[in-house]
This record gives sequence, C-alpha cells and structure tokens, in this order.
Amino acid sequence: MDWSNDRNLTMLVDFYELTMANGYLEMGLQNKRAVFDMFFRKIPDGGGFAICAGLEQTIDYLKNLHFTQADLDYLASKKLFSQRFLDWLRDFHFSCDVWAVPEGTPIFPNEPVVVVEGPIMEAQLVETMILLSINFQSLVTTKANRIVRAAQGRSVFEFGSRRAQSYDAAVLGARAAYIGGCSGTACAIADREYQTPAMGTMAHSWVQLFDNEYDAFKAYAEVYPDSCTLLVDTYNVVKSGIPNAIRVFNEVLAPKGFRPKGVRIDSGDIAYLSKKARKMLDAAGYPDCGIVASNSLDEYLIRDLILQGAQISSFGVGENLITSKSDPVFGGVYKLVAVVNEDGQYQPKIKLSETAEKITTPHKKMVYRLFNRESGQAMADYITLFDEKVPAEGPITLFDPVDTWKSKTFQDVEIRSILKQIFDKGQCCYEVPDIETVKRYCAEQVESLWEEVRRFENPHRYYVDLSQDLWSCKQRMLAEHKI
Repeated sequence: MDWSNDRNLTMLVDFYELTMANGYLEMGLQNKRAVFDMFFRKIPDGGGFAICAGLEQTIDYLKNLHFTQADLDYLASKKLFSQRFLDWLRDFHFSCDVWAVPEGTPIFPNEPVVVVEGPIMEAQLVETMILLSINFQSLVTTKANRIVRAAQGRSVFEFGSRRAQSYDAAVLGARAAYIGGCSGTACAIADREYQTPAMGTMAHSWVQLFDNEYDAFKAYAEVYPDSCTLLVDTYNVVKSGIPNAIRVFNEVLAPKGFRPKGVRIDSGDIAYLSKKARKMLDAAGYPDCGIVASNSLDEYLIRDLILQGAQISSFGVGENLITSKSDPVFGGVYKLVAVVNEDGQYQPKIKLSETAEKITTPHKKMVYRLFNRESGQAMADYITLFDEKVPAEGPITLFDPVDTWKSKTFQDVEIRSILKQIFDKGQCCYEVPDIETVKRYCAEQVESLWEEVRRFENPHRYYVDLSQDLWSCKQRMLAEHKI
C-alpha cells in the first residue's frame, strides 16, 4: 500500500525541471531520448556499504504521474510557460524505461542505483522524487542495519516517530528501518500501511498519573496480563521500579498464570542498572523477563553496552535512527549520462569538475556483482557499457579504475546483474515484493559481504571496477575536454 496514494505528488519537483521541460519543448527537443543515472558518492558514517530502499514508493509515484487542473492553473499563473507546454502537461503520461537495484541490496558509491531512459522532458521531470524516495529510505535503512548489527542478535525497535522530521519521515522511516533489520516500530500507522509490527507499552505519564508506582504497574498488568512490560525508571530503578515490578508480577500475573514480558529502562547508567535489574529479577524467579533499553541510543552506545556486559535483551532506538543524526544526508544525485542520436546510437555525456569525485562516468551502463561460487560471498562489482557481453561465471579480470595497475582475476565466481528492469515504455514490469521478503533479502545480501566490509571503523574497501570499454570511454571524454 502506498502511504501517499491519496495525494497527487506529480508537482513535487524542483522548479527547474519544469522550466527545462518547457524549454525542451520550445526548442523542439521534446522527443530527444536521454539516459539519467541516480547514484551516490559517499557512504554514510564512514561505513563500508549502504543499502538501497525506497523503490516501492518510486514505483508508486511513476505509475501515478498526472497533472491536475489545479496544477495547470498554478503553472499558468507563473506567466513563464507556453500554452503548448501546459497542453502537453495536460495529456502527460510516463513512457520511460527504468532499471533499478532492488530494495535491500547493498550499494556502493558511483554505481547506478536507478537508470531512467526516455524522452528528455519526462526523464528530467522525475528527478526530485526519485532522489527524495531513494535518498531518505536508503539513509535510514543503512543506519538501521548498522544499529541492528551492533545489537548482535538482540531485537531493535524503531522508536523515532516523535523526533522524525515530518509525518512522511516517521512512516517511511519506520518502513526503511524494518527493511534494515529492526523488529518493529512504535509508529502505528506504519504497521497499518506497511505491516511493520507496531508495539509499545507505557510512558512515564502513565506512572505519574497514579498515586504511586505500584498502583500504576498493577493497573497496567491487570489490563495487559499477557503482554506486560513495565517502565521502571520514573523514580528509581533499583529502589522502587524493579521491586514494584516484581511485586506486581507476583501478585497480579503469577496468580493468573502469566509471565512478565519485560521491564524498560529509559535513563541513567543503563549498563549498571540492567545488571542490577537482572540479578533482582532472576532472584525473584523471573529469568525470562526481558530488559529493554532506550534513551538516545546508537550503534556505538549499543556496542559499548554489550561490551560492558549490560544485561539487555532488546533496544528501542529513536532520533539517532529515524534522522540518521550522525550523518543525515545520503547525497544521491541524478545526472545525464547519454543521449540517443537520430541513428539510434548512444552518445555518452559527462559532467566535469575540478573535484575528481564529482566527475561522472558517462554512457548507459549495467552493474554486475561477482559472488564466490563456494562461499557465496560478494567479491566485487563490475560496471560495464549496457550492451557488453559479460560471462555468467569466471574467469574475469577486473582492474581498479583509479589505480589501474591493480587488477585481479576471479575464477570460480557467479556473475549477476543487480539492475532490474522496472518500467518498459512507461508500464511497470516488476513485481514489488512484500516487506517481509525485502527484509529477508536484505539480511541475506548484507551477510554476503565480507566481515571486513561490514565493520564500523575503517572498513575494508569493496571494489567497484569499470570494464575496459567503459573506462576507455571515460578517459577519451576527459581527454577531449583536456582534463
């Protein structure tokens, strides 16, 4: 289900996409075919990889593109656009071809994540929403996966709705976090729309409302005896919170045949408090009672808590996850890489810069991933011209596109394309998987990366290499422009 399905987002564009489209039409270029790549340049948090997400929303957007009369009236009021252009918008329908990396796939800098080919007016018009959808959810999915890996098998719940930077960010952020490995969310509407399991118990206000902590716990246990998790840090975890929780477990739950689900600690020295709580719960006969930790956690704090022996069974993570607070911009870009000449041949295009990382790789391309046939580990990515013949298995020799003297021949590998066709002449030809399938796929694909690529600090560089033909094309264009 599309969270935005009752809103027409066609006009969620940068204004220059409209002025350029009008200009293309006035110059007679409306049918000129062009190829755009969406890619990113830098992995958030200095990590070894990012994870693609947001494709489902991109597909929903492209399937529903249409301009309303209100849109046309607004554009007419700007006194910038020709009547011919407004008439073109009135009859607009999307007719491009689109390829994309499936959601949940690890991705790396400078390789195409989405490729759009079609009439320049259409391909240019969809830039903003493709970037918006892929950038945000890829950012959150990548952060969530880091946090989940730091938890070392303990459950992580997304608790960030109240700190998200809009209601769309809260809902789609919860979706992205679930793909990245979170067990659920505090966001109820995300569960309704995307089947990301919603969960929650109480806030401090519940405890404060009652005359004392014991009465608050007792009331909650009576209402929810089969799913009782109590927030124990409103006053004092060790002196009142845990003792009152144990008393309620004994007096309310045990007589009814129920076991407590857990206690939650939301402040203080969580490592110390969780150890004390564990001893008290175990001594009272509740070794199966979980301890949930929250309070401005991230992957580093979670890792440190575990290293300190904290007795925590699950984590609730809020603003540091939903906003990717430590590195909050994914930085994906959308660049023209080729046009189609009258004879049907692709003419590569390049964007130059004095900053080397901003020089684009020209031409229409495909991306392949090499997997070791014995271990299943991902070895490298291989970017080629779109029509190059690539073997399904080795041997294949790759070379570093910067340090060209570095090369490696891969023998026993399986070579798979990671770009899948999503639209064919404007018609969706891709079956969107359900979110549980995407989540499982994500976990499998991340596991296929070497452990050295997955580490948080100074990860091993995963190689993304260019084919000889693509590298030669780029060097030729650089030489033509004397760079």
